[in-house]
Amino acid sequence: MTLNRFAKYAWFVVAYNILVILWGALVRATGSGAGCGSHWPLCDGQVIPLNPSIERAIEFTHRGMSGIALLLVLGMVIWAFRAYPWGRIRYGAIASGIFILIEALIGAAIVLLGLVGVDRSAARAFFVPAHLVNTFLLLAVLSLTAWWASGGNTIDLRARPLQTFAMGLALFGFILTGAAGALTALGDTLFPASSLAEGFQQDVNPAAHFLVQLRVLHPVIAMLVGSYLLYLTVILNGRAASATRKLAMSLRFLVVGQILAGAINVALLAPTWMQLVHLLLADVLWIVLVLYAASALAVEREETPEMSAQTRVLNTALK
Repeated sequence: MTLNRFAKYAWFVVAYNILVILWGALVRATGSGAGCGSHWPLCDGQVIPLNPSIERAIEFTHRGMSGIALLLVLGMVIWAFRAYPWGRIRYGAIASGIFILIEALIGAAIVLLGLVGVDRSAARAFFVPAHLVNTFLLLAVLSLTAWWASGGNTIDLRARPLQTFAMGLALFGFILTGAAGALTALGDTLFPASSLAEGFQQDVNPAAHFLVQLRVLHPVIAMLVGSYLLYLTVILNGRAASATRKLAMSLRFLVVGQILAGAINVALLAPTWMQLVHLLLADVLWIVLVLYAASALAVEREETPEMSAQTRVLNTALK
């Protein structure tokens, strides 16, 4: 892996967006989403709120961080067009720009529709996981752009169709797990339990709110998908390249760590700090999974411009 200036910048953009995601989770966990009222992009009708409350400060900080993230991705798109020809790096940068714009639009819709604070509507139950799915897709294309800029080879989806299907199933399963987790986190925020016994009673109560009834889905899906990921790294590791095997090992540790973090989160009744740790592990696990799939499905050997020149010289000499 080689890190030129663009690659370092791209990895920085990935890291910064993870920080924005964690702060967004803090906004939801602390009920600060309504800190700026129903105004967007202004905060309660002001460009910069004066003497803000804690909730308003948290929400306004998130908006500012999101704006910086948008500018960073825009800078990456411009840099990619100036430094690289048409190819995977440009395409990755363009996709990153598209997904971060969608991210901003979803965030704006959540605020303008009032799907914040103590809102328990079905619309919020739709937008929250949709927001997370787009976030995962944004992280995926950002990470792939940085990976390719660091020397990662082009993905070939047609060379090994069964492996492509297996990786696609893993990625879809993880996204489904994340969407279920977003609903669970929302349910924990809106319907907190004072004890494990009370939480269990809420889950089995047929008259409970649908967000409470859906909480049980996340751990079940997580265990199934986690087991599949562990199995996948074993059966595909035999003929994998060195970089792919290293990513597979990292993936195994992260899957086990995430399952343990989820159990701790439940046992502690989902405190805010543990929710952030759980989300951070999920983001890192998702990125490693995307890179694992990219490495496993990459072309065996990609010809660089230098290799092409060497080939031409060799052919001339042989003639």
